Amino acid sequence: MCKVPLSCEFFPTATPEGAEKLAAVRRELAYLQCEYYSVTYGAGGSTRDRTMNLVARLVAENGPPVMPHLTCVASSEADIRSLLDDYRALGIYRLMALRGDMPSGALENAGFTTAQQLVAYVRELWGNNARIFVAAYPEVHPRAHTPAADLQAFRDKVAAGATDAVTQYFYNVEAFLRFRDEALALGIDVPIVPGIMPISNFNQLSRFSDACGAEIPRWLRKRLEALQDDLPALCDYGADVVAGICERLIAEGVPALHFYSMNRADLIGELCKRLGWC
Repeated sequence: MCKVPLSCEFFPTATPEGAEKLAAVRRELAYLQCEYYSVTYGAGGSTRDRTMNLVARLVAENGPPVMPHLTCVASSEADIRSLLDDYRALGIYRLMALRGDMPSGALENAGFTTAQQLVAYVRELWGNNARIFVAAYPEVHPRAHTPAADLQAFRDKVAAGATDAVTQYFYNVEAFLRFRDEALALGIDVPIVPGIMPISNFNQLSRFSDACGAEIPRWLRKRLEALQDDLPALCDYGADVVAGICERLIAEGVPALHFYSMNRADLIGELCKRLGWC
């Protein structure tokens, strides 16, 4: 079994059939003994009801604690407070506080416009016992003007009350280590947990990485591109690469690992086999 705490991210499904498949995924991943499960929240709250339904289902299963994501753009303070009250009623004390993306065609309202503001609001409502997670970007947020400005934004979120951070995924360990050192030099001493993304589809990963600012190093991009028409070989190679990243990160003393599961147990399972966890 892994020597550091693990967690998994799931996204809410749109159909009852999808919900049952996701329940099977969770059963398959039970051997990970996750510290918590996180549940995503669509742009502008577009999956609000489905997110709440999945969170409630996870709580009812009495499995690992649940950490809902919450974005604040395109949402009123009243809507956010109502959702926070509902989560509190379920016994939730972890939350991933995010600015989020503006949905297409939506207009920003007079509510919160930054994750820092959302963190401060959650801290005010939920008190000192809440664990408030925020995002961190080892390769710089795509909307940040400079790396220094991005680090300052991270520092501001921590100053507002954040207790933990989970990073955007990355395939360059040196970038993460450099970011961790720079954050510590600024006095940011919250746990920074690496986000781990399995590799299963080159085109999908390439598009998403370009959009979110996660770099695919040239050596890796070229190898994945060459394997893109042979999915079993691509997944096999990708599992080797990502397992190596996990081994290096654990050796470097990271506090935990957070898996972006994409609602698939097989991808996480291949990593764990290589790491000797199952």
